[in-house]
Amino acid sequence: MAIEERPDARPNRFSAALLRPFSSLHGNREFSALLLSNIAFFGGMWTLTFILGWMVFAQTGSEILVAAFTTVRLLPLLLGPLSGAISDRMDRRRLLMIACGVAIVAAVGLAALTTAGLGSFGVLTAGGLALGLAHSPSQPARAALVAGKVPAEQLSNANALNALAMNTTLMLGPAVGGLLVSAFGTATALWIGSLWFVLSLIALRGVTGGYRPPEVPHSSIWRMLGEGFLAIARLRVVLAVLLITVAVNFLIWSIHQGFMPVFAQSMRLDAAGLGLLLTAFGVGGIVGSLVIAALGDFPWKGAVFVCGIAGMSVCWILFALAPTTLIATGAFILAGLVSSVFGVLQNTLMLSATPPALQGRAMGLQELAIGAQPIAALAIGATAQSIGIAATTVISASLLMLFLAVMALSVPALMRYHGTPGA
Repeated sequence: MAIEERPDARPNRFSAALLRPFSSLHGNREFSALLLSNIAFFGGMWTLTFILGWMVFAQTGSEILVAAFTTVRLLPLLLGPLSGAISDRMDRRRLLMIACGVAIVAAVGLAALTTAGLGSFGVLTAGGLALGLAHSPSQPARAALVAGKVPAEQLSNANALNALAMNTTLMLGPAVGGLLVSAFGTATALWIGSLWFVLSLIALRGVTGGYRPPEVPHSSIWRMLGEGFLAIARLRVVLAVLLITVAVNFLIWSIHQGFMPVFAQSMRLDAAGLGLLLTAFGVGGIVGSLVIAALGDFPWKGAVFVCGIAGMSVCWILFALAPTTLIATGAFILAGLVSSVFGVLQNTLMLSATPPALQGRAMGLQELAIGAQPIAALAIGATAQSIGIAATTVISASLLMLFLAVMALSVPALMRYHGTPGA
């Protein structure tokens, strides 16, 4: 006897499919509050980074000085290992609250000085450093706290949603910043941008402490740091992900972070136009993050990680060589789409391949790997000054693809890794 399908079965399946990318949020109020806080915090960082970068290039017209500003802003990445050890020892929620406080003080200070006509290159650079001190050292605690708020089988989904937050704000932050600068000027844009961090601090009220006692309760931070280095050095998959992270940030991400105003000038875009171009990248990232979130705990994450970065490199080459703004925008959307693979799986592979007691320190090393950006910014700036930013981007992306091939051949365990505990 045939079983008749209920009339409401199809809509229920459709609703379930729509909600699948957000499965780690279901019934999890703490992760929901943490994600909301992350959205606001990232939104503030992207908005202010755009405004400050625009101000620096508008004042100086120099790629080298833009590179110097970017280098100083990203220097706190070098504190990643130390902040990672601290996040394995202290209440991670408290660390995030401190980061919000520092960001609020920095943003308000920049807005006040710019309003007073004191927004010189030195002031903007100092402000960028202060924002970097709020952002980069808090990232190990932020990532480890995500892992502590969801079950292991939902880690990939949770990281995808966190990447979705990053990509959404990567889209909205620069767009909002560009529109604010065009409509109200830089001073007002900075005042409004500071409100992001206030919202982030308020959202953290819904998160309980992220404390995990260290393995040796009375061990010093420096001893924890050394022991963490030795333990992580024996994890081949983790080391491979760290080396690839260095390469991506040195060769590609430093261009995205510091030199988009230079691309905008060559494309004859104003602040609003650059904001919309960066929005295109964010749109692609949002779509990619949703796809990964919907896939859930899929296999072969290591291979997908490597292939996704290779695809991102190709998209950057297409963007740099695009003959029109329309084609460049399309290439940038695709670059954002495949870059989500890097953003999501980078954290998933690191956290799943690392014991819980070492996760903060592992993510701290990842921050140090991202710290290649300040060094890269100077090298990219000097090269772009000589041969142009488009040619520099093509060379950088090509070198990244070559490095990925070397890593895939030398660490086959990465290509076989499924990215789940025990895999």
